Amino acid sequence: MDKMRIGIVCYPTFGGSGVVATELGLEMAALGHSVHFISYSQPVRLDLYAPNIYYHEVVVTDYPLFDYSPYELVLTSKLVSVVKNENLDILHVHYAIPHASAAFMAKKILQSEGIEIPIVCTLHGTDITLVGKDASFEPVITFAINESDAVTAVSQSLKDDTLKFFNINRNIDVIPNFINLDRYKDLKPNGLRDRFSPDGDPLIMHVSNFRKVKRVDDVVRVFIGIRSKIKSKLLLIGDGPERYNVEQMCRELGFCNDIHFLGKSKNVERFLANGDLFILPSETESFGLAALEAMAAGMPVISTNTGGLAEVNAHGFSGFLSDVGDIEDMSRNALRILSTPSSLEHYKANARIQAAKFDLPMILPLYIKLYQDLVLPLV
Repeated sequence: MDKMRIGIVCYPTFGGSGVVATELGLEMAALGHSVHFISYSQPVRLDLYAPNIYYHEVVVTDYPLFDYSPYELVLTSKLVSVVKNENLDILHVHYAIPHASAAFMAKKILQSEGIEIPIVCTLHGTDITLVGKDASFEPVITFAINESDAVTAVSQSLKDDTLKFFNINRNIDVIPNFINLDRYKDLKPNGLRDRFSPDGDPLIMHVSNFRKVKRVDDVVRVFIGIRSKIKSKLLLIGDGPERYNVEQMCRELGFCNDIHFLGKSKNVERFLANGDLFILPSETESFGLAALEAMAAGMPVISTNTGGLAEVNAHGFSGFLSDVGDIEDMSRNALRILSTPSSLEHYKANARIQAAKFDLPMILPLYIKLYQDLVLPLV
């Protein structure tokens, strides 16, 4: 079919949803489709020099009348403008609120002008689990999901939660997050191991946004369990509200020489390529993209068994799963992997095999078919 003109609405942050939305758009653009990103800031992994990529910023002006800026209304107006002026064929919004609800309003405005635009809504997790904390969002989320032309969830676990929490009367397709393994094939040593582990001690890693749900303090506790048996180093990549508390914890425990905070990175694979073991003890994960990125770099994963993690990390193969908060089990499993060089290499190889199940060529065709099924009837 002819090349499509695709609008992608996402959060521009380091979180998994923004990363996946950006990577999806870049890959579609590489195939010759025109991809227009619409957000309040440039997504962190968006390469504006890439061909067929366009970016439209949603600018919210402060009005004295409002206590809170009306972002959803401004986004709606921007969507109407971009669809009309760029002649878009489809809108793909990541997160039900506020993106899918804004897209619905834009769709109705465009219909009043004789313009039809199908909407794909991808659920990433927080938009679903949020209702467990604030049920006042339920009517909006339910409506936004039911009124979208197609809905996808990044894991079977997330789909099950959506059907559990909301009165959904439409189909939800499971299309998992993906990894572009080409980005990991030619990575070369960059001095990170020499810098932090000159004696060849295992490098343990964790990547997150340092929110409470990531339980970064548990990462430290698991590492201490490992460190009591095997001399090793811990690298914490990312930043967020819990960083200060975790730094204080490391100082109080006296492990400052073995635990290093590296901050945020747009090219996380350059760090991961140097690691030996990845720890992800989250309270909940709708998918666990950080675990997948670690496996793509050849790191086995010690994780909790919550949400979609059990669909990503194969227990006993690419790593191990434990109950949330079970520090002893996670430490024991980590030591099992690190016990001998041959054991570590075995799990490293398995991690790469598991990651290949989520490689780009496996997942991208699912999105292309979804787009085509919605666009073709309108052509």
